[in-house]
Amino acid sequence: MALSLSARSSASLAFLIVHFLLSCDAFTPQTVTPLRVATPSTSSSRLASSATDESNSFIDNLTQGYQLFQKSKSEGYDFKQSTAIAIAGEYDAEEVQKKIKEDIESAPCVMFTWEASPACKKAIKYLDIAGASYKIVRLDDPWSEGNEVRAELGKMVGRSSVPCIFINGNYVGGFDGGLGDDSPGILEMAFKGTLRDTLKEAGALE
Repeated sequence: MALSLSARSSASLAFLIVHFLLSCDAFTPQTVTPLRVATPSTSSSRLASSATDESNSFIDNLTQGYQLFQKSKSEGYDFKQSTAIAIAGEYDAEEVQKKIKEDIESAPCVMFTWEASPACKKAIKYLDIAGASYKIVRLDDPWSEGNEVRAELGKMVGRSSVPCIFINGNYVGGFDGGLGDDSPGILEMAFKGTLRDTLKEAGALE
């Protein structure tokens, strides 16, 4: 059964909360520093101030993300793309688009990935089997930049999933999905017998 609009909005809010929690410093490995002795009043004051600042920052980020999600939905983007935009936050779209263009043009075959993604791992395996040379652009190293790239890629090709693969500058889909005959994903291209020809034409076969 399809989720209602309010249910989907609630799900998105929950997703954003988890994302921002995982982005907090508390989940990041910290360097241990020597203990400095402070008077009780000074220590308590600093702790209270720090906790307040972190709480306000978290709430501000969450509010901004949810507002971006709602704005994206109102502009016609689907749930996944709106979530990607919300997670990316505010950024210079022109600069990100410029970087994406440079990456796409930097090699005959370019794949935007997440290292831990099963689909990305399968895409790499299939390209290796085909004997292709390719460039990987990781969207999770660092996440702060990769989230922006993912949001803009989604706007550009109409699909925010990874991997996002370009051959000879053209979007061909992901691993096992895409957006039609021109970008069906490399799995379908392999079954149709067009993957190696496309890679060869682009100069991406070793």
